[in-house]
Amino acid sequence: MAGKFLQINFKFSITKAEYEEAASSLAGTFAGVDGLRWKIWVIDEANNEAGGIYLFNDEASLKAYLSGPLAAQVKSHPAFSDMSAKSFDV
Repeated sequence: MAGKFLQINFKFSITKAEYEEAASSLAGTFAGVDGLRWKIWVIDEANNEAGGIYLFNDEASLKAYLSGPLAAQVKSHPAFSDMSAKSFDV
Protein backbone atom coordinates (compact mmCIF):
# COMPACT_ATOMS: atom_id res chain seq x y z
CA MET A 1 0.00 0.00 0.00
CA ALA A 2 1.60 3.25 -1.11
CA GLY A 3 0.34 6.60 0.04
CA LYS A 4 0.77 9.33 2.62
CA PHE A 5 -0.55 9.50 6.16
CA LEU A 6 -1.50 12.87 7.63
CA GLN A 7 -1.90 13.39 11.36
CA ILE A 8 -3.72 16.54 12.47
CA ASN A 9 -4.03 17.53 16.14
CA PHE A 10 -5.63 20.56 17.76
CA LYS A 11 -7.12 21.82 21.00
CA PHE A 12 -10.86 22.46 21.19
CA SER A 13 -12.85 24.74 23.48
CA ILE A 14 -16.34 23.30 23.03
CA THR A 15 -18.05 20.28 24.57
CA LYS A 16 -17.46 16.81 23.17
CA ALA A 17 -21.07 16.73 21.98
CA GLU A 18 -20.63 20.03 20.13
CA TYR A 19 -17.41 18.76 18.56
CA GLU A 20 -19.06 15.50 17.47
CA GLU A 21 -21.97 17.42 15.95
CA ALA A 22 -19.60 19.64 13.98
CA ALA A 23 -17.55 16.63 12.85
CA SER A 24 -20.66 14.73 11.77
CA SER A 25 -21.81 17.64 9.65
CA LEU A 26 -18.47 17.60 7.78
CA ALA A 27 -18.15 13.83 7.27
CA GLY A 28 -19.75 13.89 3.83
CA THR A 29 -17.49 16.73 2.74
CA PHE A 30 -14.39 14.78 3.76
CA ALA A 31 -15.69 11.78 1.80
CA GLY A 32 -15.49 13.90 -1.36
CA VAL A 33 -11.87 15.05 -0.94
CA ASP A 34 -9.85 14.05 -4.02
CA GLY A 35 -7.21 11.46 -3.22
CA LEU A 36 -8.42 10.84 0.35
CA ARG A 37 -8.90 7.11 0.95
CA TRP A 38 -10.10 7.37 4.54
CA LYS A 39 -10.11 9.47 7.69
CA ILE A 40 -10.23 8.41 11.33
CA TRP A 41 -11.58 10.99 13.78
CA VAL A 42 -9.75 11.05 17.14
CA ILE A 43 -10.60 12.78 20.41
CA ASP A 44 -9.05 13.06 23.86
CA GLU A 45 -11.84 14.70 25.83
CA ALA A 46 -9.87 14.82 29.10
CA ASN A 47 -7.21 17.03 27.48
CA ASN A 48 -9.53 18.90 25.08
CA GLU A 49 -7.60 17.57 22.08
CA ALA A 50 -8.93 16.18 18.84
CA GLY A 51 -7.86 15.62 15.28
CA GLY A 52 -7.69 13.04 12.57
CA ILE A 53 -5.57 10.44 10.88
CA TYR A 54 -5.89 10.52 7.09
CA LEU A 55 -4.63 8.28 4.30
CA PHE A 56 -4.07 9.99 0.95
CA ASN A 57 -3.18 8.41 -2.38
CA ASP A 58 -0.06 10.55 -2.72
CA GLU A 59 1.81 13.69 -1.63
CA ALA A 60 0.02 15.84 -4.20
CA SER A 61 -3.41 14.90 -2.81
CA LEU A 62 -2.27 15.58 0.76
CA LYS A 63 -0.85 19.00 -0.17
CA ALA A 64 -3.97 19.89 -2.14
CA TYR A 65 -6.11 19.11 0.90
CA LEU A 66 -3.91 21.16 3.26
CA SER A 67 -4.04 24.18 0.94
CA GLY A 68 -7.72 23.78 0.10
CA PRO A 69 -10.94 25.26 1.47
CA LEU A 70 -11.89 22.39 3.80
CA ALA A 71 -8.59 22.52 5.70
CA ALA A 72 -8.87 26.33 5.81
CA GLN A 73 -12.35 26.01 7.31
CA VAL A 74 -11.08 23.69 10.04
CA LYS A 75 -8.01 25.88 10.73
CA SER A 76 -10.13 29.01 11.08
CA HIS A 77 -12.78 27.50 13.37
CA PRO A 78 -12.98 29.74 16.46
CA ALA A 79 -13.19 26.76 18.85
CA PHE A 80 -9.96 25.15 17.55
CA SER A 81 -6.40 26.21 18.40
CA ASP A 82 -2.81 24.97 18.50
CA MET A 83 -3.26 22.99 15.29
CA SER A 84 -0.41 20.84 14.03
CA ALA A 85 -0.05 18.69 10.92
CA LYS A 86 2.53 16.01 10.25
CA SER A 87 2.81 13.70 7.25
CA PHE A 88 4.31 10.23 7.02
CA ASP A 89 5.20 7.89 4.18
CA VAL A 90 3.31 4.62 4.05
